[in-house]
Amino acid sequence: MEFSLREFQLSADFSQVINLWQEAGPGIHLRRSDREEEIRKKLERDPDLFLVAEADGRIIGTVMGGFDGRRGMVYHLAVEETFRKKGIGKSLMDELEKRLREKGCLRCYLLVTRDNLKAIQFYENLGWEVMDLLTCVKDLA
Repeated sequence: MEFSLREFQLSADFSQVINLWQEAGPGIHLRRSDREEEIRKKLERDPDLFLVAEADGRIIGTVMGGFDGRRGMVYHLAVEETFRKKGIGKSLMDELEKRLREKGCLRCYLLVTRDNLKAIQFYENLGWEVMDLLTCVKDLA
């Protein structure tokens, strides 16, 4: 299967990406931070860490990363269901990790719900370690 990776472009890609996230299954939880104006803020910081996979002019996968100068973070890895198990998710993660390393990132985190066993296995196969942590969250706005 042929596909290409490129950087996300807000005006051209936002609606396709939101649709992909909404259809991705129980692993992606959309919040206020996924609104267009919030994604725009993210792109001001590190647009090179928001990638899409494309086949035949259609977005079939995406991953968004961030780097705060100390740690990296992975958000919203998603591949359209009919294109899973074809190396797209791995390619997106490999490219994101490469870009994070180039920025000097030494350690990266991602969040997966405990019941999302397929995602956990996917990440473990890529060398990620499961940490038994209590995660706290607080909305600031």
